[in-house]
Amino acid sequence: MSEIRAIPVEGLPELEPGDPLGELIAGAAGLEAGDVVAVAQKAVSKVEARIRRLDEVEPTARARQLATELDKDPALVQLILDESTSLIRAERGVLIAETRGGWICANAGIDSSNVPGERAVTLLPEDADASARRLREEIHGAAEVSPAVIVSDSFGRPWRLGQAEVAIGCAGLDPLDDWSGRRDRLGGELFSTAPAIADQIAGMADLARDKASGVPAVIVRGLARFVTAQDGPGAAALRRPRGDDLFR
Repeated sequence: MSEIRAIPVEGLPELEPGDPLGELIAGAAGLEAGDVVAVAQKAVSKVEARIRRLDEVEPTARARQLATELDKDPALVQLILDESTSLIRAERGVLIAETRGGWICANAGIDSSNVPGERAVTLLPEDADASARRLREEIHGAAEVSPAVIVSDSFGRPWRLGQAEVAIGCAGLDPLDDWSGRRDRLGGELFSTAPAIADQIAGMADLARDKASGVPAVIVRGLARFVTAQDGPGAAALRRPRGDDLFR
């Protein structure tokens, strides 16, 4: 076992569309080989211009009807519909949707916290795995190291209160560590143990910041054994196949 550290990347400016986020992180952090850089989804969405103003959204009749039933802003409901492939649950003022990226979450991941501007919200990146790959390439170009990169977001859990940070994009990391066929400490064979490494790193990184800190990225050090030269399958490998989903 080895020590694991979470180091916040501080001193970055308020991000704008088009900012070279990977270069900014590389310039503000003393990166080392084998590091993992966990980047908040909101930072990625800002530089990728995934920002919308609710006053500029024209709700459809369906959005207005849902908004009335759920007591939600019709413009927000319209954005949720636009960003979703299907609605999983709509009741008690909550909209659970499957996003175009394949994630199932509240409000299709749309969020208004820490977004400058009147009635402004961020949308999830269109392809967070592609975002992670781009950030990894930018960091490598600026720092000459290739850390793994995770794009993370806060998700609720069906059976537990509160939110936890999870990976919605990653590069340079095997997101699952499949232990099937290995032995436990007493010699018993493992059949279904597969730690979600990318999610666990995302959760650890989130403990080194909070929503008021203005810290868009955290370096997690001590996990070089999980960092790969290739970008790998991305966080898409964490999505449960529909046929294996017992709760839809």
